[in-house]
Amino acid sequence: MFLPFFLKLRQARIPVTLREFLTLLEGLSEGLVDFDVEAFYFLARATLIKDERHIDRFDQVFAESFKGLEALAGGEGDGMETVEVPEDWLRKLAEKHLSDEDKALIESLGGFEALMETLRQRLEEQKGRHQGGSKWIGTAGTSPFGAYGYNPEGVRIGQDGSRHRRAVKVWDRRDFRNLDDTVELGTRNIKVALRRLRRFIREGAADEFDLAGTIRSTAEHGYLDVQTRPERRNAVKLLMFFDIGGSMDDHVRGVEELFSAARSEFRHMEHFYFHNCLYERVWKDNRRRHGETIATDEILRTYGADYRVIFVGDAAMSPYEITQAGGSVEHWNPEPGAVWLNRVTAHFRKTLWLNPLKQEYWGYTASVGLIARLMAGRMHPLTLGGLEDAARELSR
Repeated sequence: MFLPFFLKLRQARIPVTLREFLTLLEGLSEGLVDFDVEAFYFLARATLIKDERHIDRFDQVFAESFKGLEALAGGEGDGMETVEVPEDWLRKLAEKHLSDEDKALIESLGGFEALMETLRQRLEEQKGRHQGGSKWIGTAGTSPFGAYGYNPEGVRIGQDGSRHRRAVKVWDRRDFRNLDDTVELGTRNIKVALRRLRRFIREGAADEFDLAGTIRSTAEHGYLDVQTRPERRNAVKLLMFFDIGGSMDDHVRGVEELFSAARSEFRHMEHFYFHNCLYERVWKDNRRRHGETIATDEILRTYGADYRVIFVGDAAMSPYEITQAGGSVEHWNPEPGAVWLNRVTAHFRKTLWLNPLKQEYWGYTASVGLIARLMAGRMHPLTLGGLEDAARELSR
């Protein structure tokens, strides 16, 4: 049972050793975990993983190897405890599935300010939990506030994930995972397209042997005249900002391929994460994004105007997130996202936006048009052709 798990970890190029695997088996034989999949997960991760960069792939292999074990429920006398069905599962059974006609009948409250003011009033008036309905904050209803229901423009409270992607604000903390920069590329052409952006110049100390110059100088002087030259270096300096989570979950594979290619092609590259639109803070690690953030102002002070800047995101969001203070889906932003995008484009000479959403769908989402205008039309599809155009534009 456990040997295939070990072999799959090796196949996933996770550097686990036989000694570590034997340590895991020793822990199991000592009874450190008994019939508890979650405890076994943490024991296996603690004994087998030495670098947090490999946790993502470990989770994937673990899920594939032991999927379904948590659903096992034993009877009397088999040494396993019978567990009750979680209350959250029962609550979700009450979720409504409205027809398109029903959804079309539900109207918005009339704008972002009215939505937030109504939420404040409901929080003051409501005294307890509510199930269904069209007014109170609850579950499985058509109120614009709550979880597992439907409203074309609402505030999501107490729901574990996005369903209709219509919320204009989310009251729950969400955790996203980092992009994997070791992902195997689906095509070498992504790297080839990115190489168009690379521009080499001679700089630094003259410590690189110059074969052609040595031959030419030796022929001219009649004796061996060794010539050196400054080392050839990649002069392109790149900042990449990646939208993460929400609707971007649909595009993770393509964005990871881009991220992996960029990391291997550019010596001077820094990356940051944001969600939906750029605001006053970004982060480097999605697992610590609530506690370890970086002020966007600090980025503008740290990196010079010669850095090329690429935003990667589908630009699919509520227009409030771009145009309104407090419009962010996750926090109360003091200034609109448009203000921060304008500051970035004013500071850096070369900026553009790569969009993984199919270009023929751009016209159906108002926020895509808003972002494209803020980028002065410099939005390109995340395709090989789009990468070629983007690299050509940044190299001018």
